[in-house]
Amino acid sequence: MSELSAPLIDSHCHLVYEGLVEDQAGALDRARAAGVTGFLNISTREREWRDVVAVAEREGDVWATVGIHPHEVDHHADLGEDILRHASQHDRVIGIGESGLDYYYDKSDRAVQRDLFRMHIGIARETGLPIVIHTRDAEDDTLEILREEKGKGDFPALIHCFTASPEFGRAVLEMGLTISLSGIVTFKNARELQEFAKEIPADKMLVETDSPFLAPVPHRGKTCEPAYVRNTAEFVAELRGEDVNTLAQFTTDNFFALFNKAKAS
Repeated sequence: MSELSAPLIDSHCHLVYEGLVEDQAGALDRARAAGVTGFLNISTREREWRDVVAVAEREGDVWATVGIHPHEVDHHADLGEDILRHASQHDRVIGIGESGLDYYYDKSDRAVQRDLFRMHIGIARETGLPIVIHTRDAEDDTLEILREEKGKGDFPALIHCFTASPEFGRAVLEMGLTISLSGIVTFKNARELQEFAKEIPADKMLVETDSPFLAPVPHRGKTCEPAYVRNTAEFVAELRGEDVNTLAQFTTDNFFALFNKAKAS
C-alpha cells in the first residue's frame, strides 16, 4: 500500500452485523492501523438502533445513523415520525437512514417503501441531518421522489454505494446530492461505474465499505471490513489520476461538510 498521511473516513459500515460484530473491536483496530480515522455505523431497522448508537457512544471515532432499510419497511409500516425524530436527537446520531427504494429484491411492498422514504426525507429536512439513500433498480421512482421532495424544501442527502446509471448520477448531482463509492467500483465488470467515477466532482464524493458486504479487490470473497475502504480509495484515486492522500483528504472534508453534526459530537 502507498503511504497514507491524510485522514480517511469509512462513510458506511454495519458494525453490528454478523461478520463484524463477533470481532468488532478487532475490525476497528485493524482499520485504524490502515489509516482509517472515522466510521459511520449505519442502521437498517429499529431494533438495532440501540446497538448501533452504543458503538458510537463507546468509540470516539464512530458515529451512528437511525433509519429503516427498504427491505425492512413491511415490518415498520406503522413507524411514526416521532419515533425517528426522537432517535435522531441523540448526540452521536449524525444521519437518517439508510432508507430508499429497492425493486431488485422486492422484499417489501413498493408503496410502503415510497411512503417511508418520504417520511425519512421529511425528518432529514426538519433536522438538517443527511438522509443516507439506498436505491437499486428504482431509478425513476427515486428521482421522482427526490425532485418532488426537493420542491417542498431542501434537505441534505447521500446516495450510498452508488451503482446506478451515469444518467441517474448526473441527475442527483444536479440536485446537489453527494455520491459514495464502495468496493464495487474495483470489480472488473464495473466499467461503466469506473468511467462515471471520473466525472464525480471532488466536492461531492465519499468512499465507503458497506462492510461486511462487498469487499473490494484484492479482498473479494472475504468478509468486508472497514479497513478495506483504503483499497477503494487507492483504486479510485488511481482511476481519477489523483494522489490517494488528496482523495482521502477531500472525501474526509466532504464527510464533515455533509454530516456536520459529527464536528460537535
